Amino acid sequence: MTIYFTSDTHFGDRRVLGIDRRPFASLAEHDAALVARWNETVRPEDEVWHLGDVALGPPPEAVAALLARLHGRKHLVTGNNDGPGTLAVPGWESVQAYAELKIEGRHLILCHYPFRTWNQIGRGSLNLHGHSHGMLAPMTRQYDVGVDVQELRPATLDQIIARKRRRKPLAGKKTPEEG
Repeated sequence: MTIYFTSDTHFGDRRVLGIDRRPFASLAEHDAALVARWNETVRPEDEVWHLGDVALGPPPEAVAALLARLHGRKHLVTGNNDGPGTLAVPGWESVQAYAELKIEGRHLILCHYPFRTWNQIGRGSLNLHGHSHGMLAPMTRQYDVGVDVQELRPATLDQIIARKRRRKPLAGKKTPEEG
C-alpha cells in the first residue's frame, strides 16, 4: 500500500478553468483528466489524503459517484469549498478538519490551510496543505500538495519533498542543461 496526498481538485467547479488557468477547454474535460490521472497513479489498495476542496457545484449524489470512480481508500481533511453534502457522502474513510500522521518516521501536520507554525515544528515535523494553488511561497518544511503543483494528480511524500528541491531558474537565466 502506498500513501498519497492531494488537494484542490475542484471537481465541477467552473472557476478553476479561469482562475487557476488549468489547461482544459471544458469542465468536463478537466474532471475527466483529473479522474484519469488519479487512477493512473493510485491503486485500489492505496490510501489518499485529500486536503480539501474536492468539489464545488455537483450535488451529493454526483460527488458520491465520483468518489466511487476514484481508486484508493480516501480520507478528507476539509477545505473551505467542501459543503455538508460532500462531507456526508459515502466513500470517505474519515473526514476531519485537521490530522496528524507519522509516515516513515516523519511527523506530518495535515490541514487545508498553510500554517505559520505547527505542532512539533521545532522537532522537524512537516506541514502539508492545499488552498494556495501553488501561489504561496512556502516556509521551511511546508509543502503545498494541491494538484496545481503536483502534475494534476496525487503524489507520495517523497515526490512532494523532491519537487520542492527542484528550483526554477531565475528569469532570463539558463539552466546548466541549456548551456
